[in-house]
Amino acid sequence: MAEPLHLLIDRTDTPIGELIVVADPDGHLRAVDWTEHEPRMHRLLRLHYGTGFTLTPAHDPAGLTDAMATYFAGDLAIIDRLPVRTGGTGFQRTVWEALRGVPCGTTITYTELARRAGRPAAVRAAGHANGANPVGIVVPCHRVVGTDGSLTGYGGGIERKRWLLAHERQSRAAVDAPSGA
Repeated sequence: MAEPLHLLIDRTDTPIGELIVVADPDGHLRAVDWTEHEPRMHRLLRLHYGTGFTLTPAHDPAGLTDAMATYFAGDLAIIDRLPVRTGGTGFQRTVWEALRGVPCGTTITYTELARRAGRPAAVRAAGHANGANPVGIVVPCHRVVGTDGSLTGYGGGIERKRWLLAHERQSRAAVDAPSGA
């Protein structure tokens, strides 16, 4: 019988609620979710890893909790450097990789996400993969909007999606602004 996957779990306060951070001992982010959605996070972990995993409380595993706090403090680029390891199907992982290519402060449509994932006709499947993303914020599912630009579906709630997009636009604008202006 295989050894269970040992995962470390931590929590941190953010301006929009308490965030759960799950990492493996090698320092890879495995899941990120909001405290009130912890049952959903557990379901996703079971879907990806079966019942062969354990969750052990840990303080700031591999510096990932502090990295998330740094993102919320305005250092957006930090999430681009975080190592992520997920389960999921090959198509899901392709969609999640495409999401990581969407720059902070910008959005794309589900149609564009499907195109970037190499399956332009699979818009609904790309949307489902987006919704099954276990590493929200770092794999930025919040950056996907409806064809008309409307804010649609976000597991953390539309108000959090709105906040995350505004945070990224504001922080990016501050970085892009010429000094002395």
